Amino acid sequence: MQNDYDILIIGGGINGAGIARDAAGRGLKVCLAEKDDLAQHTSSSSTKLVHGGLRYLEHFEFRLVRESLIERERLLSLAPHIIWPMRFVLPHDKGLRPKWMLRLGLFLYDNLGGRKLLPGTKEVNLREVPHAAVLKDRLTHGFEYSDCWVEDSRLVVLNCMDAKERGADIRTRTECIALDRRKDVWVANLRDQDGKEERIIARNVVNAAGPWVDKVLGRALPGEPHENLRLVKGSHLIFPRLFKGDHCYIFQNRDDRIIFAIPYERDFTLVGTTDQLFKGDPAGIDISPEEATYICDAANEYLRTDISPEQAIASYAGVRPLYENNAASNSTVTRDYQFELDKGEDGPKNGTAPTMLSIFGGKLTTFRKLAEHALEKLDIHGSAWTAEVALPGGDMPVQEFGNRLAQLQMQHDWFPSDGMHRLFRAYGTRVDTIFKGATSLDDLGAHMGGDLYEAELKYLVRHEFACTADDVLKRRSKLYLHLALEEQALVAQWFENTDLTAIASGD
Repeated sequence: MQNDYDILIIGGGINGAGIARDAAGRGLKVCLAEKDDLAQHTSSSSTKLVHGGLRYLEHFEFRLVRESLIERERLLSLAPHIIWPMRFVLPHDKGLRPKWMLRLGLFLYDNLGGRKLLPGTKEVNLREVPHAAVLKDRLTHGFEYSDCWVEDSRLVVLNCMDAKERGADIRTRTECIALDRRKDVWVANLRDQDGKEERIIARNVVNAAGPWVDKVLGRALPGEPHENLRLVKGSHLIFPRLFKGDHCYIFQNRDDRIIFAIPYERDFTLVGTTDQLFKGDPAGIDISPEEATYICDAANEYLRTDISPEQAIASYAGVRPLYENNAASNSTVTRDYQFELDKGEDGPKNGTAPTMLSIFGGKLTTFRKLAEHALEKLDIHGSAWTAEVALPGGDMPVQEFGNRLAQLQMQHDWFPSDGMHRLFRAYGTRVDTIFKGATSLDDLGAHMGGDLYEAELKYLVRHEFACTADDVLKRRSKLYLHLALEEQALVAQWFENTDLTAIASGD
């Protein structure tokens, strides 16, 4: 039957996307339903790092750190266009963590995960260029180590692209409004953005709804208490570039937390994040004045030139759906993932009982392993495969990015070089699809502003599930930071006046 699936996945964040890709690649019939756009909430509101989690060592989460460090280099190899190495500078500040503790932690960080591609830790003199001009005079010594940057929203989208190419049914702006467990299947009611409803059946349900996971549980299993989450809000500020160089700073706070100051989108610096207990609707949240002040005050302990919330040109906030382990503070709640498997009152019968797997917590870096473990929990057979197969556009060696970009720029020397760098960073080897048949800028269709042309919008609609200007400008790219308001309005008008269904179908 057309509406008969092996797995229904509720939630189009990184966990749901990763499971959809893995399951589809094993030959299962998969449906993913996301009530909004892919990565619209938590998975586009991160600090955008693929990292081991240096501070998790303090909480003795060695398994999580080791798994994250292994995945860090693996993901770098699978998607070198949207993930790239970054050096992090950690100043030592008297009265906080002593040097021996930082040195020991970084030694473990360098060696727990079998590091091969990334350079190791070294000590740095903060009174030398470039740090002396950025940091306060009292900071004289620090450490420099490696982690990776990731385009978080694109990581989600690429997983869903690959899942679709392997047969998965990816439905954005489609909410699961009812779940009913029958003898051997789940019956689910899905409603799209136009109000059209459809009933589907699935042998397994994966509840990857992030901040709404308890809500979905309540819908599927009414009459039972569902309070598994601690919602922790994290917010970030975006400033005009605060310092030169491609390195990031990681600052220790007096409350034992840390914040990052990260080069962002060439012209900006991203500063954050916060850990604030959150109550209420996780949709459409924004940074609070208290959080903005906290971020600036923490950064100003280190930066030579003070920053203030009024100087920020943008901000964003998201809610982390962490598993409630009754930790004393929000910053020490585990970032590890937890599963809850429900097989019904009678348990499995002949292996046909319809199960629900709910996912709590997790982080960008470990999504691929989480997906493998989720399918194991569901007793899904088939070989694990995602560790070796590149994500769309990532089919090139990590070391080849620069050479491939140079070749692309020579091949299309009529396209702006900065724009080509942006496109290759976003789409990798799939950029050829955007340029197919084009020999001049005129061949790319209407110009929206900057280096954005209609050909790219059509690609995003046809291949990346884009339906609105925000899908493009805020999630699949960060062009809202670079385009003037009137140029962003042109993109919105294009979406309003274009037959997206025809483009998505390839017409």
